[in-house]
Amino acid sequence: MVEEKLRAYQGKNLDKLKKFDIDLDFGLHYEKSLAKILKLGKVEVKTERDKWKKTRNIAIELSCNGELSGLNITEAEYWAHILSWKGNIISVILIPVDKLKEIVKLSIHDGNGKVTMGGDNNASEIALIPLEDLANGF
Repeated sequence: MVEEKLRAYQGKNLDKLKKFDIDLDFGLHYEKSLAKILKLGKVEVKTERDKWKKTRNIAIELSCNGELSGLNITEAEYWAHILSWKGNIISVILIPVDKLKEIVKLSIHDGNGKVTMGGDNNASEIALIPLEDLANGF
């Protein structure tokens, strides 16, 4: 079914699509923005393995062994959270660190997210944030 729809779209003349030139300028602006982030921006990269698929949460470290760490001390401008499943990248969530901090705070405040201990020897304080909260961006 997906293949049929893709074949149908491939046969269309893009020049005849409504507002194509406006959409093209819009798309190019954000393509350039992403390229700038990836080339020049400081990006913190974390990988979520398998468990997210069942829990629908990502884990974000806040402290370790009683010391601030992770999201609380990153100097990065952007946070990239890779969702992997059985060793394969399924998705990459790229979000400004300031916006992620806001989402974490609001998610926990609203009761969707929670803070718990985890990681090696349960030494890390982590925020479990629903993927839905990230997608909604509060």
